[in-house]
Amino acid sequence: MSLIVVTGGVRSGKSRFAEELAAESGRRVLYVATGQAWDAEMRARIELHKERRPIDWGCMEVGERLTDYVGASVEYDVVLIDCLSTWVSNRLMNISEEEWRSEEHTAALLQEAEAWLGQVQASSQTVIAVTSEVGLGGVAMNPLGRWFADVLGDVNQMSARQASVVYAVLSGIPWRIKG
Repeated sequence: MSLIVVTGGVRSGKSRFAEELAAESGRRVLYVATGQAWDAEMRARIELHKERRPIDWGCMEVGERLTDYVGASVEYDVVLIDCLSTWVSNRLMNISEEEWRSEEHTAALLQEAEAWLGQVQASSQTVIAVTSEVGLGGVAMNPLGRWFADVLGDVNQMSARQASVVYAVLSGIPWRIKG
């Protein structure tokens, strides 16, 4: 097992860098897409990512369950997940406002992240996980934004602890900060 975490701000170049890492491996790659086309702008972002990927890569879209790709990934050597932050936001967007910051929902999401990390640990694949670093900005102005930052911060910390290598990408420049 090898987990590589690539983090950075929005539009920092983290996805492109992770794609380069996967391509440079010269091995069979499965791209795990977590983005959902909620609107036209998001559809355009998803199309941009599709256009950049080599045509010989496999692709699987996952919704709420990050672990859903595992069974389909057995024929691949490298799994590129883009991205954990979108996966967290998808999960939180499907929860009613009355239940925001629910300990039950938070625990379920963190358990899913732990289950995913357990599967990564048990795997012989290289897994490259892209995520957004939310800890560099200010405190969000609404409860959903604050909950997102808290949960994603926990998921990022869990992932980085288990990772053998962690990169932070700033303005398109990757910095190796672990491993």
